[in-house]
Amino acid sequence: MYFNQPIQYEPPVYRPPSEWNSLLIQLTIGCSNNKCTYCDMYRSKTYRVRPLEEIKLELKKCFDQGLKPEKIFLCDGDALGAPMEILESVIDEINRYFPDLRRIGVYATAENILSKSNEELKKLASKKLNMAYLGLESGSDRILHLVVKGNTRQEMVDASLKIKSNGWSLSTIAMLGIGGEKFSQEHIDETASIISLTGPHFFSFLTTFAIPGTPYHRMVERGTIKPLSSKKLLIEMYEILKKASYELNPVLFRANHVSNSRPIGGRLPLEKQNILDTLESWIQNTPEGLYPRPPSQM
Repeated sequence: MYFNQPIQYEPPVYRPPSEWNSLLIQLTIGCSNNKCTYCDMYRSKTYRVRPLEEIKLELKKCFDQGLKPEKIFLCDGDALGAPMEILESVIDEINRYFPDLRRIGVYATAENILSKSNEELKKLASKKLNMAYLGLESGSDRILHLVVKGNTRQEMVDASLKIKSNGWSLSTIAMLGIGGEKFSQEHIDETASIISLTGPHFFSFLTTFAIPGTPYHRMVERGTIKPLSSKKLLIEMYEILKKASYELNPVLFRANHVSNSRPIGGRLPLEKQNILDTLESWIQNTPEGLYPRPPSQM
């Protein structure tokens, strides 16, 4: 893992589990939306695009130290929202120093996918920036509005199909329990539906926790949202995976985020029944009234 290399990161820094061995480069600081009620990842930061010369200097430093990364991940929350000229310049510099690089990944929002033209997305993909991690959270418009996600269901669908059609791999992330007990069934139905419609290449879950200091935590304290028990969280995962269809393309499923109680994964639809059987066993052996403890670090 390249996180501990002597680069002047502005903490905190986050990356997807699958980017554990990637070189992390902060192209942007913070998140341009930064309003999601459940998230405290970037609340200490003001969103900005870093000066190009700073990034170039860091890439040169990595090259001079002899680093030979297979993958690079561009931080922070939605680096794809940076201006096209900045993205191109950074990617060109990355490819100049690391010509054997396999791919470049980035967190993306529906908004910044839709703001890029098809030609721009194709150009980025041709230069190895071709892995997008989309925080869907839920397929329900009502839940997306409740948590101030900043995008509608239809925008999520349009963005997902657009980025796939322009040569990118799409990794979609949904959040278990985000709608609480009141909207659990709606979350299941609408999230399964959007996965069926968009066919991400990768699909993963993380678990929603009411983090102190966030608006979501205050909503839980007021009783606006009632958190799901461990059993009901597993039921949501089971039902979403069961209801979704995987006709557009095979999907590699993973639920190995630190927030999840137990890791599970496999290829869909090939290993769907095995995954469902495992989840059913976990559900049957999980006591009622048990609630997950939040991880010390998310």
